[in-house]
Amino acid sequence: MTADPDTPPLAFGSTEPFGLDRLLAAPLRRARPSRWERASGFTGKKALASAAHLGIDRVGGLLRHLPVESGAISTIGGLRPDERSTVLVEVRSIRSRPVRRRGMRPLVEALVTDGSGHLNVAFFNQPWLVERYLPGTRLLLSGTLKGPNRFSVAAHAPSTDPLVAAPPTLDDGAAVADRQDGAAPAAPGGPEMARYPASDGLTSIEILARVRELKDDLYDAVDPLPARIRVRHGLPDRIAALHAGHFGDHEAGRRRMAFDELLLGQLEYLRRRYQHAEERPAVRLDAPAELTDRWVAEGLPFPLTGDQRKAINANLEALATDRPLQRLLMGEVGSGKTVVALHAMLRAVECGHQAVLMAPTETLAEQHFRTIQRLLPDLLVPAGLLTGSTPGARRRELLARLAGGELPLLVGTHAVIEDPVVFRSLAVAVVDEQHRFGVRQRSALDRKAGGDGDHAVHMLHMTATPIPRTMALLAYGDLDVTTLRELPSGRQPVATHVCASDRERARAYEKIREEVAAGRQAFVVCPLVDDSEALDARSAVAEHDRLSTTELRDLRVELLHGQMRPAEKQAVMERFAAGDADVLVATTVIEVGIDVPNATVMLIENAERFGISQLHQLRGRVGRGREAATCLLFGPKGTARLRALASHGDGFALSEVDLSLRGEGELLGTRQSGVARYRTARLPDDADLLAQARAVAEQLHAADPELADPCHAPLRDALDAHLMASGSDAAEAIPA
Repeated sequence: MTADPDTPPLAFGSTEPFGLDRLLAAPLRRARPSRWERASGFTGKKALASAAHLGIDRVGGLLRHLPVESGAISTIGGLRPDERSTVLVEVRSIRSRPVRRRGMRPLVEALVTDGSGHLNVAFFNQPWLVERYLPGTRLLLSGTLKGPNRFSVAAHAPSTDPLVAAPPTLDDGAAVADRQDGAAPAAPGGPEMARYPASDGLTSIEILARVRELKDDLYDAVDPLPARIRVRHGLPDRIAALHAGHFGDHEAGRRRMAFDELLLGQLEYLRRRYQHAEERPAVRLDAPAELTDRWVAEGLPFPLTGDQRKAINANLEALATDRPLQRLLMGEVGSGKTVVALHAMLRAVECGHQAVLMAPTETLAEQHFRTIQRLLPDLLVPAGLLTGSTPGARRRELLARLAGGELPLLVGTHAVIEDPVVFRSLAVAVVDEQHRFGVRQRSALDRKAGGDGDHAVHMLHMTATPIPRTMALLAYGDLDVTTLRELPSGRQPVATHVCASDRERARAYEKIREEVAAGRQAFVVCPLVDDSEALDARSAVAEHDRLSTTELRDLRVELLHGQMRPAEKQAVMERFAAGDADVLVATTVIEVGIDVPNATVMLIENAERFGISQLHQLRGRVGRGREAATCLLFGPKGTARLRALASHGDGFALSEVDLSLRGEGELLGTRQSGVARYRTARLPDDADLLAQARAVAEQLHAADPELADPCHAPLRDALDAHLMASGSDAAEAIPA
């Protein structure tokens, strides 16, 4: 409707009025979905392969393949030399002639016009076009003007659209004369032409031509959304959206189709969680909270933050039910995620069960184990550490105690999911930096429940990489998300500077010497372990050797990287944590889990080689005590990532910057490549649609989780097709 009651409403995706007379005259159409299963009509081996690759080998896929942009169709008289253009023309004459070069098929030459001029065009190795493009045929030609009236064709396809201007009348056999000085000016640019995602072997023009030929098949589209949802959210029906997407307001049509995509993704997440909970209930952890209450009141060396209390209470409420906990604990660097996770683990222990924490690296697992030992000094709760480096005798002892229930807490790497590891009754599992594990690894942990084997494990996933809400819904839609933003009292922001000059480097080393003289410590991080001829970047080994004999020769400088033996790495970390080393030169092995409150300087070499989240994690290794800390980023000062780090200390603000710089596909990485690809949705631009789709999905799931209502049948069919196309297992235990 329009704001003015006297102005008739407009047709969707058009500027044309849509009055009552048009409504009454509209034909009654009944959708024929089977027609969308027909082949889309492309011919030729290469075109067919490209159509299959693009998912447009069927009519339905082709009509859902919306253009990404539109551009004006040029006129012949308005063409500029060497500028890629598209023209709509009519064939006046066409012929083929043999080519002397061996192996080449006859050359096809045509004279075409659009009313503003004429062109001579040639088609190589396509002799059949003489029969296909007969005089009078209208064509879309994309290519470049290479000389007077000579057009190099890159793509072509037939068209039924009217020409921009009526072609001039020709005498029999006469060619169209060139415009002379003083002649009428060339016609202006023509109408807008949709431009489609294409590939080698199938051009945008060929896709456009086929879409136009199948225009009437749009009326066979089945709308998965009930009318009440469309009306409530101001969404057009699918036929109108597809018509607009191809032939009218491209963006309005695209947004409706994007909403459908996002809604199906959110329904998939909710169905997965629902089915998992229904098939395998978890044990209720509802015994009196004596152990955990005493630990919070007397065992912790610091008070909980408000965010930690909220997270713990949310976990307590969920753990007391038989619906498996599936929660992502996402926190700012140093916000105390481990304390929240340990509280959930202790809740399992005081209810007579076991708990495990799985970390991606031995260094991180060892750090977690030391933290747990430090936080449980008087509770006498046994805990064990299991990694790939655990000696055989110690490993056999741990496995026996786990199977017998004598060991309630276990910390380890992926070694904890190996077949010989058997728990008597595993109730809570914590997965740290869970994006670094595969789905199968996390599912294997869920199957370690033990006992009768019929119950699921309460899963708490942790990440120290803040994720924008848009990406959290996209990547973790089947998890409840808890956020820790509040830092413990006394923490000071880390002053961050981008450095590039020799003078700034000299001052950086002077700063390190000043901090060490004051009794504090420093990190120096390099992107490489050893020097590389292929990469111009500093290595930890070379930098350790250099600093030990030059700028920092009077200090105790240690080296740490991932290629060292586990025992050697542990010894280095213990010396640094105990204050027996002043400077630790390392790779990103220290990115997470390293807690040395006395460290106050973080110097990062070749910082432009790291991502925003990685730099923020490295910066989080300092400033963990009450002393002011500094982070020095050595790299080009114009780098957007480095400028963002210098300007923002909040990891969530940085995640939004990272999203704007890289988009959802790269931000989520390989792990989420499946959910990051959409045909029509664009994130983060469509963040509002994603939130809207999530709300609708939750409403639908609450009212009709199986979509059994007859009015939901088209949506149920669309969801089943979506699950089949994506190869998703709706009942998979641990998604992410």
